[in-house]
Amino acid sequence: MLLMETILAELLAYVDKGGYVMPPLIVATVVLWLAIGYRISLLQRGNRRSVRILLSRAKKGKFTKAKGLIDRAVLTGVEVVRTHPTGARPYLDDAFSPYERDLQKYNALITSIIAVAPLLGLLGTVVGMIETFDSLGDMSLYSQSGGIAGGISQALFTTQMGLAVAIPGLLVKGFLDRQQSRLELELAQIKDLLTAGRV
Repeated sequence: MLLMETILAELLAYVDKGGYVMPPLIVATVVLWLAIGYRISLLQRGNRRSVRILLSRAKKGKFTKAKGLIDRAVLTGVEVVRTHPTGARPYLDDAFSPYERDLQKYNALITSIIAVAPLLGLLGTVVGMIETFDSLGDMSLYSQSGGIAGGISQALFTTQMGLAVAIPGLLVKGFLDRQQSRLELELAQIKDLLTAGRV
């Protein structure tokens, strides 16, 4: 309990040192990681077998339990082709559009937060430097708000926080974008195989 109180006190002190730019940065961090977590759950592929094998097993009724997006698409695709044996492509496009929308979900939000977080950090830097120069102008080197030291400290804290939000988010976004591309290719492959009747 004492450890938690100490960590919380240090966290609050860290936020306080960064000035008024820190609360938006913290909100951006929370929203970013919630969106990333949601995208990770959406971009679960499911069964590790190839799409061709999954389609073959689904047609034979040996694959019925979906654990991820490709699993659901395979089962949906097989059902669509079963109900529309000829000219199934438009029905497959309609049936797969929710999966394709899911692949894009929150991608723009994540991109925006990653782009904005360093700018917020930079804003805090500018505010801190303004306070520093104000202190120099007034010669109040040790004012109540911290004077020069407080201004420089605020500038560095917000820059650090902005980069701390953006860099991990950028790395995880790169991984998620690659996963999204793989899943888009597999969805297209499922539609092509079912339309061509190659499974």
